[in-house]
Amino acid sequence: MRILTGLQPSGKLHIGNYFGAMEPAVRLQEQGEAFYFIANYHAMTTVRDADALRDHTRELAIDFLACGLDPERSVFFRQSDVPEVNELAWILSSVCPVSMLEKAHSYKDKTAKGIAPTHGLFAYPVLMAADILLYDSNLVPVGRDQKQHLEMTRDLAGKINDAYGEDTLVVPEPMISESMAVVPGLDGQKMSKSYHNTLPLFGDEKPSKKLIMRIKTDSTPVEDPKPVDGSLILPLFRLFASEEDYAKMVADHQSGGVGYGDFKKRLAEAYWEYFAPMRQRREELLADPGYVDEVLAKGAGRAREEAAKVIDRVRKAVGLA
Repeated sequence: MRILTGLQPSGKLHIGNYFGAMEPAVRLQEQGEAFYFIANYHAMTTVRDADALRDHTRELAIDFLACGLDPERSVFFRQSDVPEVNELAWILSSVCPVSMLEKAHSYKDKTAKGIAPTHGLFAYPVLMAADILLYDSNLVPVGRDQKQHLEMTRDLAGKINDAYGEDTLVVPEPMISESMAVVPGLDGQKMSKSYHNTLPLFGDEKPSKKLIMRIKTDSTPVEDPKPVDGSLILPLFRLFASEEDYAKMVADHQSGGVGYGDFKKRLAEAYWEYFAPMRQRREELLADPGYVDEVLAKGAGRAREEAAKVIDRVRKAVGLA
C-alpha cells in the first residue's frame, strides 16, 4: 500500500496545518509505504519571491521532520527535484477536458479572493494528478476541500487507461477522513493565513501567547456561567489538553466563578507545552543543516527511481518511446 501526500510551502506553518495535515500524515507512516513531498511547484501560483520560496521550502522540511516525519520509514522530497512530474502533467493535459478544470471549486475560490487567474492556477488539478499518479499511489489522504481534485485525478487516470491500456496508470483511492481536524481560527473562522487568524506552529512564546489573550469573548461577568456553544477557547484547548483538563474547563464554564482571562492562560500554557518536544527537535535540525539536505537528496533519489518506472511505462503506452 503506497500512500502519498504533499504540503505547499506558501508561508509560515500554523497549528491548522499541523492538526489538519501534518499530524495525520505522520501517523500514516505506520500504515504503508509513505511518500511525502513539498509542493514547491504548486506554491509558485501565489509565491512570487524566489528567496521566500526557498526559505518556505526549507522551513517546511525542517518543521515536518520536527513534527515526527521519519525519513527511514518514508520518502520525503521536494516536488521540483523530480522533473518527471512535469512530463506526466503534460501527458495528462492532452486528455484533460477544459470543462473539468472550469468546474474546480478551488480555482473559483482563489480567483474570487483576488489571486491572479493564471494557467498554473487553472491547471493546478492536472499537476496534482501527476504528483499522485507518478508514484503508483494507492491511497491519498485528502481533506474535504481537496476531494474534488482527487476525483479529477481518478478521472484523468481513467481517460489515459481507456485510451492507451488499462494498466497504464494506477487509479488511486481517496482517504477522506470526515473527522479530520478543521482547526478554528482566533476569530472563529477556519484557521487560514488568508484570514490572518492563525496561531503559529513554531512561534516565539510571548507573541504567540499575546495572540491567544486577544481571542474575542463576550461580556459575561466572571461570577456567571459562560456559554459553551460558540466558544472560541474550548475547541482550541481540546486540541492540546488531556480529556480531564478539557472536562474541567467545560465544567468551569458552566459553573461560573472563572473568568475568560484564566481560560486563555490555560489555553496558552497547554499550547506551549504540547509543542515543546517538537520545538526542541526543530532546534536540533536548525543546528545541523547538512542533515536536512541529506534527507531531501536521499528522498529525491528514491522518488525518482519510482517515477522513472512509471514515466517509462507511460511513454511507451502513449507512443513517446
